[in-house]
Amino acid sequence: MVELESLPNRLRSMAVGDRPQERLARLGAGALGDAELLAMLLRSGTRGHDVMTLATRLIGEAGSLTGLLAWREQDFRRQKGIGRVKALQLVAIVEVARRILMQEQGETPMLTHPAEIAAYMRPFTMGLEVERFWVLCLNRRNRLMRRIELSSGTPHSTLVHPREVFREAVREGASTIACVHNHPSGYPSPSGADLRVTRQLREAAHALEIPLMDHVIVGTVAHDPLGQGYYSFRETGVL
Repeated sequence: MVELESLPNRLRSMAVGDRPQERLARLGAGALGDAELLAMLLRSGTRGHDVMTLATRLIGEAGSLTGLLAWREQDFRRQKGIGRVKALQLVAIVEVARRILMQEQGETPMLTHPAEIAAYMRPFTMGLEVERFWVLCLNRRNRLMRRIELSSGTPHSTLVHPREVFREAVREGASTIACVHNHPSGYPSPSGADLRVTRQLREAAHALEIPLMDHVIVGTVAHDPLGQGYYSFRETGVL
């Protein structure tokens, strides 16, 4: 791990015209790099560390700007020089980004493919430390009617019964449903319990004649050997 003390004062070493604020005013936001944009949001550094050094360090620790979406207050406070006020400021910035991502999906997105389901659910799964299970109630055109969180479990498992899933589907008048849960580890590969629950859901769907479009496990691209960041039971032939 690179210590903050070993990083040069990047802001001081920049020519005035090359500093983020001047470049933003002259060239627009699109010309700024990730660290420069984050520095503009932070506005100030911490004791002994200028804002560009701080922004560069944060992105390096998280791996990317996207990686910061999974960080919580305690993650920021683990970084030397960041106290409670600065950590809460960063948490607020992350939450704004998360909400933008959610709103981009729209209130009633059309979900016809596991990649679309995973993309829609990703803002809801980022940063979770336990498994959660959702049922997505869809209309005849596969447009989302309602997203319902059914359960919250442990870092390694979540408990759900098909009866609860299809009770909500009937209540909402769904034409079809999709089920989603997350793996906090980031690895989307299913466990034995995931496979058992999916088979139970498949049987219940047949009995009640409410199609189960898919059961998708949301992980992260970095932990998926296939580079998708999700696992689809439909694509693998279980459904």
